[in-house]
Amino acid sequence: MGWALSACGGSGGAAQSPAGSGTVKFTVDTVASGLATPWGLAFMPDGRMLVTERGGQLRIVTAAGAVSAPLPGLPSNIAVGGQGGLLDVALDPNFAANRRVYLSFSEAGTGAENGTNGTSVWRAELSPSGTALVNGTVIFRQRPKVNSAQHFGSRLVFARDGTLFVTLGDRGSRSTDAQDTSNHLGKVVRIRTDGTVPPDNPLVSTAGAAPEIWSWGHRNVQGAALHPGTGVLWTHEHGPQGGDELNIDLAGRNYGWPVITYGCTYGLCSKIGEGTAKAGMEQPVSWWPKPSTAPSGLMFYTGEGFAPWKGNAFIGGLAGQVLWRLTLSGDKVASRETLLGDRGERYRAVVQGPDGWIYLLTDDSNGKVLRLRAP
Repeated sequence: MGWALSACGGSGGAAQSPAGSGTVKFTVDTVASGLATPWGLAFMPDGRMLVTERGGQLRIVTAAGAVSAPLPGLPSNIAVGGQGGLLDVALDPNFAANRRVYLSFSEAGTGAENGTNGTSVWRAELSPSGTALVNGTVIFRQRPKVNSAQHFGSRLVFARDGTLFVTLGDRGSRSTDAQDTSNHLGKVVRIRTDGTVPPDNPLVSTAGAAPEIWSWGHRNVQGAALHPGTGVLWTHEHGPQGGDELNIDLAGRNYGWPVITYGCTYGLCSKIGEGTAKAGMEQPVSWWPKPSTAPSGLMFYTGEGFAPWKGNAFIGGLAGQVLWRLTLSGDKVASRETLLGDRGERYRAVVQGPDGWIYLLTDDSNGKVLRLRAP
């Protein structure tokens, strides 16, 4: 078990208490505070951060902790409520030239779809002045839209070939649809930056299948990252009561939900589906028993500042209120450790900064950007 001393701290990079994990010591800084339920964070080339707030705002946070006013130009029909709202943010791999920003959000249905919502992806450009988003358009919509405020998934990750992975939840009430490849519920999809389908997606030639699908059988994927050595997508998802999973997310694979799971029903903890394994369905690399840690955010550490942690995976815990550090041996998890567990914070996102330190978003109405750095 890792440890961390609690201490007071303000915004603007004020240092907090020293802490440690075995022989690795670090300091926790509060870079910024006062963010309204922040969800996603992406670093721009100049070191400033784009941070989403679930209520529908996008802000710029400087390295010194200054928080901008909300940037105009976002979608007008963000469905804020429950777990929905403005969610993840990612920069185009060629952002320095094209200034493109990608946002995932829960989009409210209109017309015949009134009263429903679903995860959508919005592409826009950061204006030359850096004060607004312009030329915005939706490039992907999860189908079908559903009357639910749960399980939007919503992490955005660029593959090395420039295509975009989007994680999509089963929407809570539609868990069996995670096994139905004709829709986007409980799936990871892969699209081009204009929303079109890459011709080498695994189900492109499968009659009746949604061609955007990369993998299926997911419950609610809120963490996704490329392995720095292999370039392969890794994801993690929320189980029901227990059964949170870390997966190596491969093309055309079925990850089992809700047919197989290590979790159980809420309350009575009754069995779900057929058990924990079935032929043709993938096993997780690692999983968590109850109580759920509710993982959110995934990062592989590649920096030099914490040399003993190089190659480790870091996962935020919401219900667990910890930061998980996973030591890997190839494609296996060799050990797990919890950090920051005495702070009482829900960790929504974990990102490595251009300075090589580890940045976290706390899930709270007074959310913070935290930084772990060498003392």
